[in-house]
Amino acid sequence: MSNGPATADDGPGDLSRPLPEAVRQRVVGLASDTLGDLPADAVPVALRPFARFAPTRRARLAATPIGAAVDTDEEFRSRVAARVRTLTPELAAALEQGRQPAAVDPLDVAAAAYLLRPTGWVAIVEDVLDHLDRESASQAGDREAESAARLRDQVAAARASARQERERLRAELAALKEENATLRRTLRQTRDRVASAENLATRNAELTARAREQAVADVARIDAEVRRLRARLADAEAAGEQARRATREGRDVASVRLRLLVDTLVDAAQGLRRELALPPVRSRPADTVAAHEPSPGGQISGPEDVVSLETLLGLPQVHLVIDGYNVTKTAWPALPLESQRTRLVSALGGLAAQTGAEITCVFDGANLPVPPPVSVPRGVRVRFSPEGVTADDVIRQIVVAEPPGRPVVVVSSDREVADGVRRSGARPISSDLLVRLLAR
Repeated sequence: MSNGPATADDGPGDLSRPLPEAVRQRVVGLASDTLGDLPADAVPVALRPFARFAPTRRARLAATPIGAAVDTDEEFRSRVAARVRTLTPELAAALEQGRQPAAVDPLDVAAAAYLLRPTGWVAIVEDVLDHLDRESASQAGDREAESAARLRDQVAAARASARQERERLRAELAALKEENATLRRTLRQTRDRVASAENLATRNAELTARAREQAVADVARIDAEVRRLRARLADAEAAGEQARRATREGRDVASVRLRLLVDTLVDAAQGLRRELALPPVRSRPADTVAAHEPSPGGQISGPEDVVSLETLLGLPQVHLVIDGYNVTKTAWPALPLESQRTRLVSALGGLAAQTGAEITCVFDGANLPVPPPVSVPRGVRVRFSPEGVTADDVIRQIVVAEPPGRPVVVVSSDREVADGVRRSGARPISSDLLVRLLAR
């Protein structure tokens, strides 16, 4: 991707080098997502053939024309920059103030600066690129150092083996020399037995030749054994690295689940004082007497039920999972689906700010080719079920994914959903109860 024309907010100069592939892919991905939200008359002419593509397919097949449009079409780049400000307002604000957030991925910083073009953006992008180059060079240096250390160890082992073999051959050669000297003395002392001495010398020569051949064969055998051991050592190192990687990945997943459960227990201990101020206990010994109770209705009623829901949401690390359309069709059945979604998600933003609970709202997207855009407030997670999967299935998967012991509240008036999540340890609540709580 080229650097593109400078604008009033570019700052001095252009980039001195092309964007790395990783940064270019992120810029193209943001531009591709923005392209899907633009009206037809606002789409650049060169990109109109790709406007109807799915986002992932568009980013893959139209990467080059999208990148060219970002470089050359100032209006299109401004629309992409507006999306960056919407998705990452903190990062955009920091870049426009001339700061580089330390906690943000450098690739995201470079992509955002390239699109937003605040004052000094070239220096910001160049600094990120220099940082990436230093990291790459450092990693390459570490790999070369490790490779050199392994080669030194292998050479030292080979030298030690060769030294031992030379010492053994020298000892054999010394023994052969001593034997030849003895034979010579015997030959001088038994000149009258020349024929016998000649035969003995011939045998000794043959033994020496065989010994030398055996020595050569032993050296070749040892060399082959050294090569085989080196190959086995390389295989063992590769298998060890693979085992360490698998162990590390498994340990990371287990650590995340364990950390979440530990946080839940710690927050529960810290919130014990608040929990002692719960509403008065209404259970009495008579309640334990076996008797027929009235059949439970499909909805929970009574003003105190809202207080109970508020109490549940006050638990530490509580996770509130909501069947979106089940709630919106209970509260605002006459409104269009888009208005229902917007109204519910906005109300959940206020509930998240008030209670501090983790909130996940799941809408049924099984029949939608592409999930519709939704403005999500802080503290709220919005999910659409994938193609062929219902929102009920996604809610069950979320509940099963939570570690045992964490408080999970599921809002749905669907009896099958309520029974399923109750078996998984979650607390089902009717949609009407949440609607009344939001209305307060």
